[in-house]
Amino acid sequence: MSLSGEISGGVHRLDIRVYYEDTDHSGWVYHANYLKFCERGRSETLKLVGIEHKALERQDLFFIVRHMMCDFKAPAQIDDIVTVETRFKQASGARFVLDQQVMLDDKAVFQADVTLAMVNCEGRPQRIPREILDAMPQT
Repeated sequence: MSLSGEISGGVHRLDIRVYYEDTDHSGWVYHANYLKFCERGRSETLKLVGIEHKALERQDLFFIVRHMMCDFKAPAQIDDIVTVETRFKQASGARFVLDQQVMLDDKAVFQADVTLAMVNCEGRPQRIPREILDAMPQT
């Protein structure tokens, strides 16, 4: 597996080791860090399908998180290897929806439904280019 993870069966998977800096005083992953893990998963998914953030920025296009519904199911702790799974669900106009799960030993410890929107540098919605939609892995 590369640093960007891998795509198989329409699912992007990225392994992440839980470091001390990811935990709180209890030794469990601090809740906000699951969001960071998912951000890495989204970024690496785009990178693997050939979509570079810098190239989008040169076109004054940016992805923002429009909506996120989270479910914290179980804790992970220091030295665990978690796998962020990212699945493309649907797209329309300026947004698309992803399902993301953080897995530990084949068990979901965190799940998020994420709606991303594409905006320009003024923050106005922009239709997602067809080449980006076509590049997204399908399940």
